[in-house]
Amino acid sequence: MKSQLRFLRPYLRGLPIILAAMVIGVMIARKYLSYTVPMYESTAKLKLADTQDGVPSGNLFKDFDVFVSPNKIAAEIEVLKSHTLLNKALDSLDFGIEIRRVGRLRLTELYHDAPITVQTLGLKPAAYDRPISLTVLTPETFELDGPGIPKVQGRFGETLHLAIGDLAIGKNEGLLAAHPESQLVDSYEFELMSRDRLIGKVVKQLDIVPVDKDVAVIRIGFKSSVPEKAADFVNCLTRTYVQDYIDEKFKAALTTVDFLSHQIDTVAQRLADSQNEIEQYRYGGNIINIHQETETNMRKVAQLKVLQTNVGMNLEGLNDFHRYIQSGQDNFLELAPNFEGYSDLLSTEIVKNIKKLQAEKRDLLLIYTPKEEKVQVIDKKINDLQQYLLESINNSRKMLEIKYQRLGEDILLAEAETVSIPTKEREMADYNREFALVEHSYNFLNSKKIEAEVAQAAQIAFHRVLTPAIASKVPVSPNRTIIVIVAAILGMLGSMVAIAIVHAIKGKVNDQETIEKSCPIPVVMLTPRLRNAGDALRHFRRELIQLELKGIVSEDRRLVVVSAQEKAHGANLHAVMLAHAMGLQGKKVLLVDATDQLLLQMEAHRSRLAFELASLPDGRVRFNPASMSALMEEYLEAYDAVVVLNEYMASETVGYLLMSLAHANLYVLDSRKSQARQILAIDITRTDLQLPALSFVLNRAYYTPHIFRSLIAPIRHMLGFRPQSLWP
Repeated sequence: MKSQLRFLRPYLRGLPIILAAMVIGVMIARKYLSYTVPMYESTAKLKLADTQDGVPSGNLFKDFDVFVSPNKIAAEIEVLKSHTLLNKALDSLDFGIEIRRVGRLRLTELYHDAPITVQTLGLKPAAYDRPISLTVLTPETFELDGPGIPKVQGRFGETLHLAIGDLAIGKNEGLLAAHPESQLVDSYEFELMSRDRLIGKVVKQLDIVPVDKDVAVIRIGFKSSVPEKAADFVNCLTRTYVQDYIDEKFKAALTTVDFLSHQIDTVAQRLADSQNEIEQYRYGGNIINIHQETETNMRKVAQLKVLQTNVGMNLEGLNDFHRYIQSGQDNFLELAPNFEGYSDLLSTEIVKNIKKLQAEKRDLLLIYTPKEEKVQVIDKKINDLQQYLLESINNSRKMLEIKYQRLGEDILLAEAETVSIPTKEREMADYNREFALVEHSYNFLNSKKIEAEVAQAAQIAFHRVLTPAIASKVPVSPNRTIIVIVAAILGMLGSMVAIAIVHAIKGKVNDQETIEKSCPIPVVMLTPRLRNAGDALRHFRRELIQLELKGIVSEDRRLVVVSAQEKAHGANLHAVMLAHAMGLQGKKVLLVDATDQLLLQMEAHRSRLAFELASLPDGRVRFNPASMSALMEEYLEAYDAVVVLNEYMASETVGYLLMSLAHANLYVLDSRKSQARQILAIDITRTDLQLPALSFVLNRAYYTPHIFRSLIAPIRHMLGFRPQSLWP
């Protein structure tokens, strides 16, 4: 777990710095917020008319909105953002002049709560979009100063004739009367906003979004430093949108009604002309009903043909009868006329009378001779009847021939009329089609005119404000909570980055993992921060046993050299306590001090030590490898174990010589003072000099002192406070 959380140790040590940085960040954020102008947002929800659903979908209400198509939410949002609609909304608001109270660090915009009023007349373009300073000197006088305006003093209620136009500065008597505590004498600033700049400023603070892509409801939001101003603009924009919809619908309906009325007049004239053409055509062609007339005419032709056929049959029968009578005049008694083809009562009666006279003649001839007067009278009668019959047949035949001829002429005339009927039908169809088209257009235009008149008369809109805007009491920006939290987080992150940078720059050993990552030399002992002599003795007795179990110290490996880079790295403590722990095991131990500093320090503890203390001799023995080796051999013969406190390697002379003679080299690194770069340098030196059995000892392993303790330690040292001795 320690190795896994090793990266947290610098931050745990620097926790006070982190907390202090967070507190400072919060203080800076709160100070910043005290000078930041808060922004308030007011929102309203507007439901768009939907012709596919809801009340507008009814047939009656569809006529009211006959010119509207199904709403596209994105299109309506663009309409709300359009300069045209914004211009109409701003015409109803007094946003053209912004009055601000000038503070030491910020400007506070005043709206209806401004104690002064500004009226303009005949302004020049140079007057717009430039802040003008106004300082109220007394309750009755003020001073103006700004671009293009020389510093000028005036009195409230008077008109100032300036180069940029006429200005009249007055007091808001209603506000001052309602709020006597309002401060009038102060520094102000006002700006005359051009319409383009005002619209651009409004668009930046305006936010219009759909509530949902499938719901015809949009959310309109506006931000301002004055809550009432934000609410007034949103409500005015929604009202303007609804009223603009009604106005546009009325204009469209009015224009459509006028257009349709003109078109109806034109089409009505065409319809009347078409009717006149049909009437004239019917009069000219004697047409009542072509279909019925055609049917009647065809029936007439058929009847005439039937009559002609009958007349022809009678005429043919009469001709046969005439030929038959002529051929049998001399022997009329033998004739037997056939009256099937020609039937006439008079002819039949004449034939009967002739037959009767012939029968009487025959009877008379039995008595008289043909010369007899009676016989002669009968012959005359018979002859008269025959002549009459023939004349009658001739007359009848002539009449039938005339009748037959007349019927033929009538048939030809009737058929001639039938031949012209398709042409009449085609022409009549053209006239009727033209009339039907014009009539359909006339009916359609009239129906649309009625719908347009309904829409024109219905001054309503199905857009609906679901939630009107109200003045917000809580600002939306800056978000105090988030800014304070972010400032605290930034302070924490900044301090952590600083701690990480300082930690990296210091480059201390810190822990066992740093040593193991830098070189293959093992770490055989981890010495924690020891608080008293008892803890120190218990720790070193335990560690000595582990060194013996590991084979680093044994009966064959009795010469132990303890080295360090500096005095403060803990080599003295390790050498003394290892020698003392060996002595407590019943061994005869010699501690050789190569630093020449222990004799004086250990004088007060000599009676409690379980080892003997000696120093290296000076002269040739000290600097001669052979002599030094021989000296170490003498010590080993006289003692069971020899512990050498080596010279500090930062200023060594014989340090590496002693390390080359050792059975076990313990190089002490302090987690808080030893540089990490020394590890690789020691490993390179070990390889170059072939130093035997080198191992690392980490002093104050995993010790992360409180930063305040680190800061206070030098002060305590200067005041004479000394840490408790760890030596026996």
